[in-house]
Amino acid sequence: MSAARRLIVSADDFGMSPGVNAGIIRAHREGILTDASLMVNGSAFVEAVDLARAHPTLSVGLHLVLLQGRAVSPPADIPRLAGRDGCFGTQPIWGGMRFFFSPGARAQVRQEVTAQLDKFLATGLPLSHVDGHVTIHMHPVVMGVLVDVSARYGMRAVRLPRESLAAALRYDRRHLARKCFEAMVFELLSRWALPRLERAGIRHPDRLFGLHQTGHVSESYLLAVADVLPPGTSELYCHPGLIDGEARRWRPADYQSEQELAALTSPRVRGALERAGVELISYRYLADAPLPA
Repeated sequence: MSAARRLIVSADDFGMSPGVNAGIIRAHREGILTDASLMVNGSAFVEAVDLARAHPTLSVGLHLVLLQGRAVSPPADIPRLAGRDGCFGTQPIWGGMRFFFSPGARAQVRQEVTAQLDKFLATGLPLSHVDGHVTIHMHPVVMGVLVDVSARYGMRAVRLPRESLAAALRYDRRHLARKCFEAMVFELLSRWALPRLERAGIRHPDRLFGLHQTGHVSESYLLAVADVLPPGTSELYCHPGLIDGEARRWRPADYQSEQELAALTSPRVRGALERAGVELISYRYLADAPLPA
């Protein structure tokens, strides 16, 4: 592993709403944000694509949505995934079990995953990486589809949710049971995915920050990350935005999106990263970097 410390700062939900789009662009233009993951089924998708074209330094990936959002496929084509209104279910555990145990649901997952990839590629934007709403891309059925179609769609990098639980708890010990459960589940899923990603030549950061702090990435948290960031490539993911009605519809009520925007644009945070010698990079850089000898 390189001794250099590199950090990808990625915002989820690009395209969810005009307010979320505005927050992401401000965090990129005025702060440390390097990447955004695009919801091709978001109500502000067209605006997000226009903003991405106007800001070519923003690296953009696909934010795959199979829960808590709208389908791209016609509802009649994926009845095991979406209701007649075209909306997916809202419960990750129940949805994940259905993906596992229903052959019909597995086939429809493949259809919807490729439909979202097709819609992304139709924008003409370079696909920097893939991640998932509620981290659904790590479900073995979903990851299996992504690996299988990666060459066809030029998918060269994914988010891998491996975060140090000890580091997260040193910062904030609240919600201990949830954080321990998340850490166990995503560590197991990451171990399952790693050899498959390696065989397919798909890159990923070495570690993740923000998983256990989802919706609550504050200035103090970012300053703490700057102090402990290890060598190699890390990703910090976040949910900045200006809260509007559409964002309130889809985001948990306790998410502090405007606080996250303030943290990402904080001069104190940028200064701390610079003093620590941290290089801000994008998923685009990670995907294009030479493979180690």
